[in-house]
Amino acid sequence: MQIRDLPYPDPGRPDVRSGRHLLIWLGRNQLAGQIKATLWGLLHMAAVASFPIPVGLAVQAVVDRSGTRLALAGGLMALLGALSAFGDAMVHRAVVTNWITAAARIQQLLARKTAELGAALTQRVAAGEVVTVSTGDVEKISWFVEALSRFTAALLTTIGVCVALVVYQPALGGVVAMGVPALALAVLPLLPRATRRADEQREKAGRATELASDTVAGLRVLRGIGGEELFLTRYRRASQEVRVAAVRSARMWALIAAVQVVLPGLLLIGVVWYGAGLAHEGRIGVGELVTVYSAVTFLLFPLQQFEEIAQAYSFSRPSAQRAARVLALRRTEPAVGAEEAAGAWHGQPLGGDLYDPASGLAAPEGRLTAVVCGDPDAAGRLAERLGGHAAAEEPDTAGKEPSVLLGGVPLDEVPLAVARAAVLVQDKDPVLLSGSLAELLAVPCSGAVPVARALAAAQCADVLEALARSAPRSDGAPPDPMSATITERGRSLSGGQRQRLALARSLVTDPEVLVLDEPTSAVDSHTEARIAEGVRDLRSGRTTVVLTSSPLLLDRADRVVFVRDGRAVATGTHRELLGGAAGYRAVVTRQTEAEHQMAGPAPRCVPARDRPEGGTGDAAVRAERKPDPAREDSEQIEESA
Repeated sequence: MQIRDLPYPDPGRPDVRSGRHLLIWLGRNQLAGQIKATLWGLLHMAAVASFPIPVGLAVQAVVDRSGTRLALAGGLMALLGALSAFGDAMVHRAVVTNWITAAARIQQLLARKTAELGAALTQRVAAGEVVTVSTGDVEKISWFVEALSRFTAALLTTIGVCVALVVYQPALGGVVAMGVPALALAVLPLLPRATRRADEQREKAGRATELASDTVAGLRVLRGIGGEELFLTRYRRASQEVRVAAVRSARMWALIAAVQVVLPGLLLIGVVWYGAGLAHEGRIGVGELVTVYSAVTFLLFPLQQFEEIAQAYSFSRPSAQRAARVLALRRTEPAVGAEEAAGAWHGQPLGGDLYDPASGLAAPEGRLTAVVCGDPDAAGRLAERLGGHAAAEEPDTAGKEPSVLLGGVPLDEVPLAVARAAVLVQDKDPVLLSGSLAELLAVPCSGAVPVARALAAAQCADVLEALARSAPRSDGAPPDPMSATITERGRSLSGGQRQRLALARSLVTDPEVLVLDEPTSAVDSHTEARIAEGVRDLRSGRTTVVLTSSPLLLDRADRVVFVRDGRAVATGTHRELLGGAAGYRAVVTRQTEAEHQMAGPAPRCVPARDRPEGGTGDAAVRAERKPDPAREDSEQIEESA
């Protein structure tokens, strides 16, 4: 695999049993690249290791006053220099290729896992840790992949030089052959402590990153409550903890580096002292002494590779462990008997009634079903289940709940792309990506719902006017709101505007089943009523599930399901449940039973289809709702902030 061939058509299925297994899997998938880099590394190091030979020949030629041998030694030096430079350039090219391709493979795997799990990913792994894994951890894993081939070349070259010295000059070569392994292993007792300090540093850095990302995400809210200084103090404290941990880790690695300098220096002194005695006794020549001295000097270079691979492995192992933990997350396993139900799907588009066996919730095909939970968190979990986005589980805990069925087919049993195309879930806090409005609405869709119609149904007229004022202007042409830029996560818009644009995006997609979790929680009652009518008209004939407690939306639904403690306990129209289910009435009207009895019978709700044009239907519905300051228009909230 070359850099120009990236991205991978298929990054493969990683071995995620542990960080070590993930590193081994990466090595197997890059075997050709590792062998290539190792061979170039051998050429470079062999050329460098051979320099003592012409150096010794040159010294001996000077002693013997032989000009021919001196010229020959000079020519050999030039050849080895050229080979060393060429090999160095090629090994650098090869190891960088290995580094980039390994990083690309891991990032593709993480991106695929993120798309597979969706919102369930951050339920199991903190957002800050996901960012750390996809950036810093990927770099550390790639560092080990890059250093591995250089270490292999250094190891083979070191063994070759020691064997050659023993053969060339047994007395000095034996000293070197015994000393080099001792030098390479001398740092092993220090590595566990260095690794622990490095892990501590990474852990603190991950917490600081998570704190920073959370602070940035909630910056507007922090400004509204005057909490900037509080969170800034918290981040300063976390940053200082990272600094202290980094200094402690650096001290340990500095000690290891010092050992790698001091011990080889002592070996070099010992070899020179012993060799000088042998030369004085006439047992070896001056040229032989210079050759052995040069060879020992060269061995200091591959010993640095031993230090680097130890450091790279100690950093990459926990990084690989975190990456393996994320990559090991998966969709829930099918319940017992789900395979038989999945046989009903033969590749055709999914459709039919939506049914959740865990809660007993049923949403008939082509109808608008509203669901009242009372607990926002429970509603969010139910919305994820209805979309087949149940929280990712570890292998030993998966399969405890049956899958949601669409037309009798378990969503967990069909390919992920098919399930996502059939059921779209919009959560209560949808994300708008940066770019123009046209790019925001350019999503995979059926083509049956024009963008203009979706924007109208979501009541985005005022949003378009605001975007038109910021849109780029051309010569004489009116500003086009579709070309206006939306900043990251839609931070330039109010909460209500973001919510309505996200709703329009979902309507444009036109899925077979659309699940909306509190789609109007940030808009005022008048806009909410118009949105309810627009969604009902636009989604006519399509299955739509809305999780809400708003009477304005509940009154427009074909059927309402009341869910309590995770089970569907009542089904009917809004008026029927309002009059006959005390728990439902308490959630929707925010009244206790005693307050309800004091207030008298509930106001009559007139279905939308029976209301006169501009009549009192909305007023009757609004009479059911107690004022709720939390449901003020988000534009007013953020303006006051």
